[in-house]
Amino acid sequence: MLLLSKSDIKKVFSMREAVEADKEAFQLFSEGKSEVPLRTNIQVPRHEGSLLFMPSFVDELDTACLKVVNVFPKNIEQGLPTTPAQVLLIDASNGLVVSVLDGTYVTQLRTGAATGAALDVLAKKDCKKGALIGTGGQAATQLEAMVAVRNLETVKVFDLNAQRLNAFVEQMNEELKAYGSQILAAESSDDAVEDADILVCVTPSTRPVFDGTKVKAGATVSCVGCYQPHMQEMDPEILKRASKIYFDSEDAVLSEAGDILIPLDQGIITKDDFTGDLGDVLLGKVTGRENDEEIIVFKTVGIGTQDLMAAKRIYDKAMQAGVGTIWE
Repeated sequence: MLLLSKSDIKKVFSMREAVEADKEAFQLFSEGKSEVPLRTNIQVPRHEGSLLFMPSFVDELDTACLKVVNVFPKNIEQGLPTTPAQVLLIDASNGLVVSVLDGTYVTQLRTGAATGAALDVLAKKDCKKGALIGTGGQAATQLEAMVAVRNLETVKVFDLNAQRLNAFVEQMNEELKAYGSQILAAESSDDAVEDADILVCVTPSTRPVFDGTKVKAGATVSCVGCYQPHMQEMDPEILKRASKIYFDSEDAVLSEAGDILIPLDQGIITKDDFTGDLGDVLLGKVTGRENDEEIIVFKTVGIGTQDLMAAKRIYDKAMQAGVGTIWE
């Protein structure tokens, strides 16, 4: 069994590779070639946490995967990961667990890469300005995905915690300097959103974190943070203005994402407003962006096939490079 830490993974796997792995995952999912039961979600009310168990299987790859990911937003106050996790990669030809990977980092990578895949496929080609709301555990890879798939001149970041915001901006300017984008601290949500070609939200908020009327024509919006029915970081106004609405998995989103469930319940949108899953766009079954004036919305809650494909690609590269620790 190969044990792979975050540092091991970083040695062999880039964000661009993670984006391509996610694209493969979304296509396999849309083709019905992966088995992805809806994740088991056990609530821990006393600590405002969630225990999530996510299995997946792709027969043609002889590969299965189980991710155990625990979402505890208050961990950020203790300097702990908000989504601690482990990923078990399984050889489905014999049932052996061949690798255990740092699931926190795999989750960050594949979740950032979901936004990256959506932006790569749906965003305008000539994007110059980005906006990111939220600086929690998933924010760094969301930001990296943005600048990896589009040549952004600036990205404005906003968070309610000014100290955390400034520290994040300083860290990201250092870590992502190879991309050439300038990361700036926004004074407000409006300051971040106005004139942004790309807007990414990654918060556990229960109320909208941006004003949908401020989003300009042609923008692409990806909302990532809300994973429960009562959460809502997306302003429903943007759904009314959107030309197209896409998902990683419509079924998964409709099982748990308040960003969509709440506006549906309020009659702000109907299912007729949905365009389709990103995998179907990649397969050419659903139309993508048609002009530079369309506002495009992408909502993702994550599917197990993403974990499987990322873990499989990381494992294969680590084995080739001789990276990681063998546990006999």
